[in-house]
Amino acid sequence: MSDADILELISDQATLEKGFRLLMTRYQERLYWHVRRLVVTHEDADDVIQNTFIKVFKGLSGFKGNSKLYTWLYRIATNETMSFLQKSKRHQTQSTDGEQDLTQNLRADPFFDGDEVQAQLIEAIQQLPEKQRIVFNMRYYDEMKYTEISEVLGTSVGGLKASYHHAAKKIEHFFREASA
Repeated sequence: MSDADILELISDQATLEKGFRLLMTRYQERLYWHVRRLVVTHEDADDVIQNTFIKVFKGLSGFKGNSKLYTWLYRIATNETMSFLQKSKRHQTQSTDGEQDLTQNLRADPFFDGDEVQAQLIEAIQQLPEKQRIVFNMRYYDEMKYTEISEVLGTSVGGLKASYHHAAKKIEHFFREASA
């Protein structure tokens, strides 16, 4: 079933619930992993995804089709993630102890099945500034094109390329420092 078919079901009150369930089935896992890479823990990702789909449901009537459906969904999920991260930042102070706690929590998370290199990569990504972290994740993990990321974030392609380049350099530096 295409996005257009799902949107048609959603536009009819009689099939709204069925259409929304199909939309969630199609995009929930993809959005979950996009959010999870940014907030790290499973519980936080679940909270953000729940808030995302609540916003999506409330905003469906406002979707005009000027962008692709997944672009609109990614924008909402990204905005919800950024709001979550801002709230979290206010409640905790950034320190190297906090970063070590994050890495220990990640390794102890039963949903994390990566190896040591994957854990180090996640730790390196978490140390990036927020925008670089988001751009890096969307490009590296989600394999999105710069034009798609530009639509989601409302940023120029040139600015995104620069953010990705700086993020990759910082991650390389992190691994060089870790192996020294």
